[in-house]
Formats: sequence, C-alpha cells, structure tokens
Amino acid sequence: MKNILPILTLTLLLLSSCKTGTGSKAAPRPFPMCEVPAMYSSPDDRIAYGAEHYWDKFFIPGQVTDSSLVCGVPNQDVEQAVSNYIYLLNMEPKATAQAQVAAFFSKLETAQKQEPNGLLYLRMTEIVSSYLYDPNSPYRDEDLYLPFVRGMAASECTAENVRHAYEYEAAMCAMNQWGQQVPDFRYVDARGRSHRLYDTKADYTILFFSNPGCQDCRDIINTLTSREYLDPAIKSGSLAVVNIYIDEDWKAWKEYEPNYPRNWSTGYDPDLVIRNNELYCVRAIPSLYLLDTDKKVIFKDAPVERVLAFLDEIQQ
Repeated sequence: MKNILPILTLTLLLLSSCKTGTGSKAAPRPFPMCEVPAMYSSPDDRIAYGAEHYWDKFFIPGQVTDSSLVCGVPNQDVEQAVSNYIYLLNMEPKATAQAQVAAFFSKLETAQKQEPNGLLYLRMTEIVSSYLYDPNSPYRDEDLYLPFVRGMAASECTAENVRHAYEYEAAMCAMNQWGQQVPDFRYVDARGRSHRLYDTKADYTILFFSNPGCQDCRDIINTLTSREYLDPAIKSGSLAVVNIYIDEDWKAWKEYEPNYPRNWSTGYDPDLVIRNNELYCVRAIPSLYLLDTDKKVIFKDAPVERVLAFLDEIQQ
C-alpha cells in the first residue's frame, strides 16, 4: 500500500492544472491532477469539487492498460491516486462520499465499454477492491466499497463467474452500515455471568472482536491503551470497550482472559450467533467497530488508527 500524501501535498494536487497531454500509446503519462476553479472558495466546496472531478481526465479512450500501465498511467501512480482519493472521500459526509464512489464506478464502466482489450475494468476493480475491501488494507472502508461493489455486481462488464462473489460482498457490506443500529447479542464473561451489548451505557463503545493469543489483537490492545485518556474515559462512562471472542475454543479463551485490560467488558459468544447467524460480518480477526450512545455505527471494521483519530478529536 502507498502512503497517503500529506494534507499540504493533497491540497496542491487539487490546485494543480489538469494537464494530460496526448503522447503515444506506449509512453506513460502522469496521473492527471485536477484544478479546482477559484469560484469554489470554501474548504468543503473545494473538497466536494475535487472528489467529483477527480477521475475526469484519467479515463481517456485509447490509452494503454497492460501489466505496467492503467489507462496510460504507471501502476504505482494509479495506486497512489486511489489512496489519495480515499483520503479525500473521508473528508466528506459519508452519504456524499458514497454518491461520489457510485459516480466513479459509472465513469469506469463507461470507459471500459470503449476499451478494446478489456483490461481497464479488471485492473481498476482489482486496485479499488484491494484498497477498500482487503481486511489487511489500512484504507479499508466497507461503507465506501458498498456502492462500488454494488456496481460490479450489476455491471455487464463483470464476468459471470465472479458476479455471485460480488453480490455476496455487497450483501455483507450492506450489513451494519454507517448510521445503522447494530444487533444486540448475549455474551458471557470469565465468571460465567451473562451480559448483553445493549447493557453497555456509554457515549461511545469500541466493539472489539479478538482471539486469545492473537498478536495483531495484542497490537491493537497496546495501541488503544497507549492513549492516556482511555482509562479516565472508561471510568467516567463516556467510553466503553466490549471485547468479544466469537469462536468456540472457550477453554483457550478462559485461560487467556486475564491478559485483557480489567476495565474492559470481555466475554465470549456462547451461542455462536455472531459467527453462525452473521449478525456481524467479521471477515478477519481482529475487527473494530466504533458505536455511538445508541449503538449506531460510526466506523465498521475500521483500522485502529481511524478509530483513535476520531477519539483523539473528541478528547481535545
């Protein structure tokens, strides 16, 4: 994955000219960065314009797409452009960003119909999926991926042998979307006491799906507990952490349970309803949700850095 450009660099990207050039089909071209007209003076308007027109000069008929180029632009530059685009979308309201992604997919689909070798659609969908949906991607965002994968599931450009997979991904992304109230469930702690998610009363709840002995889980625990405000926020009731094991090796979980922070609400799913009934789409462990006071989704399966950036902001 590429690093997100600093805000200053991204701002310059939005202010730079849309220079594409014609050139030969074999010659690589830089990713065409779009200028925001001066009439858009407020930051929100400039961000909205930049997101809406981000891909306007990229999809040019006749440009080469092969193993090293996508629409005439080197692979690494296209990947950097996708990561910058996601960064830009995250500065918009979620509904607006989803509409922008749907429009982006429509532009891709239109361009593919003008692409004789058929590789453009394949390459771009591969890149976008790896950034927005791969569980190991630091840019993953199922809410942003949803309009894109819905487009792939319905598009005539999609090969029939993979359409069902995209339909399934779209259904999973549609579960527990941003702003939706998540399902309640029962969990049992190490002393055998039964609890429910909705029993947790806090302004914000981190819902953490983890496994005993999982190093990535341990890393997230260490990252969360490194914030000095975490324990005071839990004590005051403004924040709660509900740490849940969703598999069935309860003996291993009980042996490991003392390693978890003692002020977290930690337990296991004795009914296996989270996994078997797909109450939540937990594609990989660990997985983090951030919920508001009504247990509505703020972030779904989010990187810990995004969750902490939100919490850092409200703690200021």
